[in-house]
Amino acid sequence: MTVRSKEQLILSSFFRFLAATNGLPNMDSLWVGFDSDEFKPTLHAYEDFDVDEDCKTLKTAMRGMGTDEKAIIDVMGHRTVYQRLQIVDRFKTLYGKDLKSELKSELSGHFKDTMLALCLSPVDYDATELRKAMKGAGTNENALIEILCSRTNAQIEQIKDAYSTLFPGRNLEEDIVSDTSGPFRRVMVSLLQGQRDDSTSVDDREAFKDARALFDAGEGQLGTDESVFNEILATKSPCHIRAVIKEYSKISSKTLEEALKSEMSGPTLRSFLAIIRCIQNKPKYFALQLKKSMEGLGTKDRDLVRIVVSRCEIDMGYIKDEFLEMTGKPLADWISDDTSGDYKRILLALIGDDSE
Repeated sequence: MTVRSKEQLILSSFFRFLAATNGLPNMDSLWVGFDSDEFKPTLHAYEDFDVDEDCKTLKTAMRGMGTDEKAIIDVMGHRTVYQRLQIVDRFKTLYGKDLKSELKSELSGHFKDTMLALCLSPVDYDATELRKAMKGAGTNENALIEILCSRTNAQIEQIKDAYSTLFPGRNLEEDIVSDTSGPFRRVMVSLLQGQRDDSTSVDDREAFKDARALFDAGEGQLGTDESVFNEILATKSPCHIRAVIKEYSKISSKTLEEALKSEMSGPTLRSFLAIIRCIQNKPKYFALQLKKSMEGLGTKDRDLVRIVVSRCEIDMGYIKDEFLEMTGKPLADWISDDTSGDYKRILLALIGDDSE
């Protein structure tokens, strides 16, 4: 009996999933729960895709002294995840070497981090980012919030499975419970169940009832009962929550977002804000996160890379539109000002602005 490596099992599972979803070359086939109008990718399938030729190009780019980073970008920055994972699998078959290991030894810095991210399937990348967010001293709460508050029920279930596969002996919920506390922990655990109502029907009376419950749990009393906010915002359907947001503005002089900001703080506040912002306008939410990753002193490179890699085959086109409206400057200009060299070039390629 042939013993298969963990990597082979992951790739095999991924390709079976693609086959079950007709093997479409873009991100459309990777996740369920999206409407077609939610897609405006900036990275598209390469029409003349030849996996063997791409593997040869990558092998040549890393042969001998020095590395041809441009050749690596030309391949990895212009292939969809469906195509890239075929390259990862075929590279090992052709050369007996792991492409990720080769890239890791040849590249450095944030350029290397971006390339390694491009070698993973979306679920594996999310699972890996969640693990990194909790590994070592401290917790990257923003990564937990961004991933768990923006993914669908189906995505969350796949992420949990991938987490246990990639990190044997570990359980995502158990790790989050041990790394977080208080109301923030409860929000994360609720979202991890992947049980958000997905119905599209809205009962206006129920929406008003929930809006009143939120008001009474916050503005309407001394102190805040976060459990009420958790019960409604972490479990009710997006359509219902949109109606609740409208009803809340009728009850209060504040919007729901303004009320949250006045009643809470820290990661709990950021979690609830992420939920309602994603429900109202997900591209706008990610545009804001990109802005935050680059504004001020320094760059939050992990956040920048994660958003670009995760959204370039879904809705990066819409995110760029929202970013331009939000800042008055194109996303490409911000990236060019905040990054440099091959790192800048791969990010620009992924957002469809590598014309230089």
